[in-house]
Amino acid sequence: MILLTKLPVRSLSYETAIARMFALGHELAQTPSHKFDLAHMRVLLEALEHPEQKFPAVLIAGTNGKGSTAATLASILQVSGYKTGLYTSPHLVRINERIRINSSAITDGDFALIHDVVDRTAERLVSEAELPWHPSFFEMLTAIAFEYFAREKVEIAVLEVGMGGRLDATNVVEPRVSVITDISLDHQKFLGDTLTEIAREKAGIIRPNGVVVTLPQNPDANDVIGNTILDLGARAISAVPYVPPVTPNSSQYLLPSAQEKAGYVSRYPLQLMGREITVETPLVGRHQLRNIALAIAAAEELAHQGFAAVTATTIEGGIRETSWPGRFQVLPATAEHPEIVFDIAHNPAGAWALRSTLSATYEERPLVFVFGAMRDKAIREIAEILFPLADRVIATHVENPRAATASEIREASKRVSIDIDEAPDVASALARARVVAGTRGLVVVTGSIYIVGEAMRSLGARIG
Repeated sequence: MILLTKLPVRSLSYETAIARMFALGHELAQTPSHKFDLAHMRVLLEALEHPEQKFPAVLIAGTNGKGSTAATLASILQVSGYKTGLYTSPHLVRINERIRINSSAITDGDFALIHDVVDRTAERLVSEAELPWHPSFFEMLTAIAFEYFAREKVEIAVLEVGMGGRLDATNVVEPRVSVITDISLDHQKFLGDTLTEIAREKAGIIRPNGVVVTLPQNPDANDVIGNTILDLGARAISAVPYVPPVTPNSSQYLLPSAQEKAGYVSRYPLQLMGREITVETPLVGRHQLRNIALAIAAAEELAHQGFAAVTATTIEGGIRETSWPGRFQVLPATAEHPEIVFDIAHNPAGAWALRSTLSATYEERPLVFVFGAMRDKAIREIAEILFPLADRVIATHVENPRAATASEIREASKRVSIDIDEAPDVASALARARVVAGTRGLVVVTGSIYIVGEAMRSLGARIG
């Protein structure tokens, strides 16, 4: 096979590179046979001289919480002094957000340069019949991330699985640690209709004699994960010791900030590596305690594997400095708008987490929801979980071929007894929400990550 990385580089602009990426189609719009084939991904990476083998990695799979876990672990490693890559998906506003080193997104210039190398490599492999078709959007982006991390000589990379695990493009690495977060129903078209089937796909990131960090969860998922660990002779690490108990006295651990509302343990003591630390996290909600625990357990395991700079102190500092925008992120009220909460709740499990947080933090406030979702999501179930909390729902959508229209959302939500307005775009939905909420109400922007990202950009909220 001819290695293609030595060929002269075309001078493609960043805008052209992005256009070529999106011309491949959305990452979930392609047929499973085109997306899910690790043999093809390995052919592409071999032609790129195996960038995925040039750095150690942690691989994180799950349905909910894998992004928060990845962001927390990457922050811990960065605070520990390691040059840390972070690969996540999808993005809020710009594709560059998915590929970061020490919290900084890949630059437009680097993205264009590396995209050109990977894209031409793929074209050549297709022309020589080494590949049957051009790699997908997600395969391309994963290869770009690996190449970037290799060129920049990261000391470790934290990789979030895009979907599933067993056949996901990220699963070509040999992880130092595999992490499995909470599993629920999502992407059934690709992963299966039951928790057992979905868990089997997620457990595909576990390696023979490898290390896996997880927490007890749904019994069906537990059975699959446990049996996979036994079958492969892997070593299981439970993050249970790092999940704090929620008790009636938990309020003594609250942070005194507007975002950390009553009822949530966002500051708590923890015994770790022979000493007591104070966990202070900007990630709000009880569900985040599980994600933080997984990150702590993974970090401690990495310390045992030779990443000696990871200590109780750096874990404490990394948790405190974690940035993961769009997850119960609060935009304070101004003269122009009321208080606004941004939170991605794109499946029923995410909706339950948001409902729990809202119920405890804002139970006395009128709630106005700005909601949008992708057509292939469980809109009816999400609506039945969330919409009863609202005084008014404003349904909208973004320009995305997968996005449900406002009328489709309204139709899917017809069993919920709530007033639902329709807005043609996010900007008009926000304008309507401001009027309805008045000065006392709270606007909650939720559903798809693309709705949340568009609203955050429109309002100038911090994205990263």
